[in-house]
Amino acid sequence: MIKETQRITDDLDALLAVLPPDIADALRKANRGDDLIEVVMDLGRVPEARYTDGEHQLSDREITPEDIDYVVSRIGEFTADNRAGIERTLHRISCIRNRQGKIVGLTCRVGRAVYGTIDIIRDIIESGKSVLLLGRPGVGKTTLLREAARVLAEKKRVVIVDTSNEIGGDGDIPHPAIGRARRMQVATPALQHEVMIEAVENHMPEVIIIDEIGRELEAIAARTIAERGVQLIGTAHGNTLENLLMNPTLSDLVGGIESVTLSDEEARRRGTQKTVLERRSPPTFDVLIEIKDRNRLVIHHDVAEAVDALLRGRTLTPEIRYRDEEGRIHVELGRVAPGETATAARPSGLPTGADRRNFGDRDVRPSRGPRTLHIYPYGVGQNRLRQAAKNLGVPVDLVNELRAADVVLTLKNYFRKRPQPIAEAERRGIPIYVLRSNTVTQMESMLAEMFSLSPIEDGDPVAAALAETEEAIQRILAGAPVVELRPAPAEIRKLQHELARSYNLISHSYGREPRRRVRIYRE
Repeated sequence: MIKETQRITDDLDALLAVLPPDIADALRKANRGDDLIEVVMDLGRVPEARYTDGEHQLSDREITPEDIDYVVSRIGEFTADNRAGIERTLHRISCIRNRQGKIVGLTCRVGRAVYGTIDIIRDIIESGKSVLLLGRPGVGKTTLLREAARVLAEKKRVVIVDTSNEIGGDGDIPHPAIGRARRMQVATPALQHEVMIEAVENHMPEVIIIDEIGRELEAIAARTIAERGVQLIGTAHGNTLENLLMNPTLSDLVGGIESVTLSDEEARRRGTQKTVLERRSPPTFDVLIEIKDRNRLVIHHDVAEAVDALLRGRTLTPEIRYRDEEGRIHVELGRVAPGETATAARPSGLPTGADRRNFGDRDVRPSRGPRTLHIYPYGVGQNRLRQAAKNLGVPVDLVNELRAADVVLTLKNYFRKRPQPIAEAERRGIPIYVLRSNTVTQMESMLAEMFSLSPIEDGDPVAAALAETEEAIQRILAGAPVVELRPAPAEIRKLQHELARSYNLISHSYGREPRRRVRIYRE
């Protein structure tokens, strides 16, 4: 359902007015204002326009010092972060200086206010929880932040800490796109953390809006604000939660990490080494949103739970929201193994026939597939177990509590001793699977039994196997590092190897009969 038709304002004429006339004329002639991202002017090089689909040369002549001076004389002053703007607009002009401080390059980025874009996460923004927007530069973090400020300011006291005047625009009067929100400017980027604290102490906000948290002092200030009960909406550079967690400067935003030593019993129960990484403290932000592109988001509703899952190598189950070409918003539940990108999948424990769940007025359509199996591993190598599940392509979630487990997986020597977790599983009636050895091959055989997997045998086995191989090859050519095929007899595997070699790919056979199978790799 479309809540609000998106409306875009970009004040493009104001930006064209400060550019050299021939460059402005070339941009008008191209007539691609809606796709324009920025204009680049570097001394001694031809000017370029960067569009959403690539770059375009605007002129055959090189940029001169006079061109640079033409632009600089028509915009605001450059501050300590080498950024300037055009008053009452959202455009941003950034400069490159030589060693003597002279400006030798300009990046003129188009600033747009997109009304209605917040609908995809409006329920989260209005929940009162602190939200961190994560994404690469230019993906639309500031646009979402600006819309969040406008929407929240209709009912709450909102203060924007606007370090580079990107949210509220240049000049003393903020851009109408932030609505009733108040804006505090920052003299230099190094003082952003002080202005954040000043905003809370002096102006009684209910919500603080912060763009580009990038320094340790700003992360500390954000934690201080959150602990005072003020809702935070902020942005940071990064692609995934895992990237942020490994960033030593910003990891505190999601709780930080530290090394701890486990007891022998706990290490055995987890199937890990005694020294492991754990979350150090509660996260500053309650919800983290990874912005993949302007119409697709991956949402971690419980940052603490997601961080704990990452550190223990468990599969994440974030929410995936996207807007289709007709403007409809869709919500799906996904699976993310550590180090992978979120993809839609059937949520764990979803009953058969529950294809659709109600999330307000949005459609939620989880993809079909086998139900996720929750395994409690005792004394079993968890990384090997994950690898075995990945090899077979089956959905497995490793849990650390018996009450959340569908089955228990352990080794023969542990089963014989009947430790407390095994005895408790027997008392609860939880199925227990016993491995002879702690190897990936043994685990694959056990998982194949659990998921009732079988080799290719229906219809024409050769045609089915080659069709599967062709599909796997296309996945490899599209970027997948490795794809494993279903078990097949030796004569069929030979054909699969030949087909892979015809595409200059590498293939090997793994496992024991009758579950021996082919894996295909890139060279």
